[in-house]
Amino acid sequence: MNALENFSIKQFQADLISWFEKEQRDLPWRQDQDPYKVWVSEIMLQQTRVDTVIPYFNNFISTFPTIEDLAHADEEKVLKAWEGLGYYSRVRNLQAAVKEVAEQYGGQVPSTVKEISSLKGVGPYTTGAILSIAYGIPEPAVDGNVMRVLSRILSIWDDIAKPKTRQLFEDIVRELISKEDPSAFNQALMELGALICIPSNPACLLCPVQDHCKAFAEGVQKELPVKTKKKAPKAVSMAAVVLKNDKDQFVIHKRPNKGLLANLWEFPNHETVSEFFTQKEQLTEFLQSDYDIEASIGEAYTTIQHVFSHLVWNITVFVGSVNDVVESDSLRLVNLEELQQFTFPVSHQRILKSFLDR
Repeated sequence: MNALENFSIKQFQADLISWFEKEQRDLPWRQDQDPYKVWVSEIMLQQTRVDTVIPYFNNFISTFPTIEDLAHADEEKVLKAWEGLGYYSRVRNLQAAVKEVAEQYGGQVPSTVKEISSLKGVGPYTTGAILSIAYGIPEPAVDGNVMRVLSRILSIWDDIAKPKTRQLFEDIVRELISKEDPSAFNQALMELGALICIPSNPACLLCPVQDHCKAFAEGVQKELPVKTKKKAPKAVSMAAVVLKNDKDQFVIHKRPNKGLLANLWEFPNHETVSEFFTQKEQLTEFLQSDYDIEASIGEAYTTIQHVFSHLVWNITVFVGSVNDVVESDSLRLVNLEELQQFTFPVSHQRILKSFLDR
């Protein structure tokens, strides 16, 4: 492999692992090599910062300490434990996969690429992370962090946004990975990317593998990795309303069981697209037509922006009152204490907080 020509693989492994053994962070999922805990942590860490994940991980594992506990848990309880982490399809896929492990593998996370990668939501990165960290199998675990680190170390200018580039780095890691300690090697690469070889201003003077880094030697470390920008997310104008009745109960709605934020609860809201009617008028009409609710809507009291990877919600939030609401599986009246039992997306948690803080 040309990228590794004249590259001292053994010395690189030794320098990297030695640094990791001395400098690694004390993280709760590193207390043991339980494959279930490794699995949960890796799913949580996708698109989420370590500091954010730690309390969620601790709570999740104390609530669902074993694969069987998660497999047999009520989905509402699982979603509540995940509330605030976002990307809820991750935890739904995790629970579906865990059920399969409980049924097909006697509750033991499988230890082969073929079996583990067939589980729902388990892609090549998670497969490699579990197999290397929990089972000591020299399998690559390549994510954006790892591609950034190696693109600098090996001066690779391929666009990391392209799928074929990930395959290139997987092939490279198969050559680089320590066969004696693949767990420490993969974790060290991840740790290096998180602490030293960070995106904008890498701390090259503190880097344990600086002597091996071609980008540093060439002075181009800030130009790597090459990554094409995604197109800007679509902006959507929305109106939401915090509706209460004379018993101080809130109206909440359950989202459909498929699609964005499936099965989460929310305050009534509607995409507002008309140029001829105000947001308040569109919201009033929506409540009448979709929920059969006659509401008296007051003035807007805040606007909230929530950014998804592909979408930006710009939500204007109103307050309102209502008399009659016919409850159903997807439409409920709950008091403030009961509200805490339901799982809301972050945007609607913010709506509630801003309402209570008025």
